Amino acid sequence: MVRHLAWALPVGVVAITLACSSGHNFSTQPPAPAPRQASGTTDVITYHNDNARSGQNLSETMLTPSNVNVSSFGKIGFFPVDGKVDAQPLLLAAVTFPSAGMHDVLYVATEHDSLFAMDATTGTVLWKVSLLGAGETTSDDHGCSQITPEIGVTSTPVIDRAHNIIYAVAMSKNGAGNYMQRLHALNLQTGAEMLGGPITIQASFPGTGDESSGGTLNFMPGQHAERAGLLLLNGIIYTTWTSHCDIRPYTGWVIAYNASTLAQSSVLNLTPNGSEGSIWMSGAAPASDTNGNIYFLDANGTFDTALNGSGFPVHGDFGNAFTKLSTATGLGVSDYFATFDTGAESNADEDLGSGGALLLPDLTDANGKLHHLAVGAGKDANIYVVDRDNMGKFSPSSNNIYQEIKGTLGGAVFSMPAYFNQAVYYGAVGDSLKSFAISGARLATAPSSQTGNSFPYPGATPSISANGRTNGIVWAAENGSQAVLHAYDAGNLSHEFYNSNQAGGRDQFGAGNKFITPIIANGRVYLGTTNGVAAFGNLK
Repeated sequence: MVRHLAWALPVGVVAITLACSSGHNFSTQPPAPAPRQASGTTDVITYHNDNARSGQNLSETMLTPSNVNVSSFGKIGFFPVDGKVDAQPLLLAAVTFPSAGMHDVLYVATEHDSLFAMDATTGTVLWKVSLLGAGETTSDDHGCSQITPEIGVTSTPVIDRAHNIIYAVAMSKNGAGNYMQRLHALNLQTGAEMLGGPITIQASFPGTGDESSGGTLNFMPGQHAERAGLLLLNGIIYTTWTSHCDIRPYTGWVIAYNASTLAQSSVLNLTPNGSEGSIWMSGAAPASDTNGNIYFLDANGTFDTALNGSGFPVHGDFGNAFTKLSTATGLGVSDYFATFDTGAESNADEDLGSGGALLLPDLTDANGKLHHLAVGAGKDANIYVVDRDNMGKFSPSSNNIYQEIKGTLGGAVFSMPAYFNQAVYYGAVGDSLKSFAISGARLATAPSSQTGNSFPYPGATPSISANGRTNGIVWAAENGSQAVLHAYDAGNLSHEFYNSNQAGGRDQFGAGNKFITPIIANGRVYLGTTNGVAAFGNLK
């Protein structure tokens, strides 16, 4: 069963039969008239393929540089849904349904608070559930254009195939005007609620900042949205919370739940004695390493420039920081990096929090020293490479950091990079997609290749398909009133294999959705849109 664990080449997967579970608030459509044999072997169970957020699928044998071209590759379907697809779709290969046979299954969440299980080839709806409670509607957009016109399921869910569960967070509103945030655990085969769910997300934390009363902060569900993807790590579901634009009051919450019971296991607030400092990362998900540490880029907010003897903010406020959390004994900040001008960046809304964090594989420098690195970039258009064992913390005079690359990205970053074969790929706003070669455990300070076209806001979050280290293809979505899917040579981005405008209207799929990441598995490419999922593959 392919899990796409970081840096391990996938192995084969066998079909499984998922156990049924009783539940409520779900509906099914008639299954396909006859069972079909699914051909896939690859799963995409989390945002950007793995918890390192590498964006790479190294077991793609069907899509190659020789057949990804306008003559043999194109749009093979469009699967309509009932709202915007802001979350990245997920995919399971070779799932056996007792009454419908074997299917590759695409799981699609919408801002209309629905979750669909669809045949990944035909788009046939195997089941659909509404995540709204009785008498509820989706949330309004709070006068903020970031998630509009309605807010339902925004963050990318996560799948635990071994336990037959997909986890998702849904926002809703009742007739009295109260907002709810709930964590759902749904059966992969039926959509039924499991583990006694859903559970209402509530939290408190000591502090005197925004959302506080009497020395305690209380999570305000109406002030927050779950934009960043979910993280499943060592049996715990981690949720991270942003705001609606910068509409206060809000603070930076990380709230964890036991994946087996849905019981709340830990809570951390990143600006407990300040304000703002949310986690949104343009829809990217927190990353994690094999030691159980979590990494993300925090958005503009309070940062205490007065430090304690260990170099940590005296009041525990970590706004606008590249943050590392330990999970060994509950949640806690174990290390961080903040720019020397972090306060000025926050005040100017030029924070790190618009980008996602990528963990690089272990790298060895010219002296044989092993390095554990992570990379991130935000609105200031600088690439920050941190040593995960010593991130640099804060100095008012300079950036104490492993490597900083300035002046090479052509715009702010509202996306996250991908990694493949000793290179990092970045798509900034209004810039070409660029690759940065890695040598001696350092990124090149100039791109080794770049695309001939540029990407308007929000730039692009690339994904990679390859067969091991061969046949590398970089996929990227161009946002716009007529969105475009691009495919490039991973070794030379100036060589474009394909784009969805090359065949005129044949492969076009309508308006784009700003933070969408392509997923590639089993010979197919999927893109979320404003009203469905576009599917691409080899033309028959």
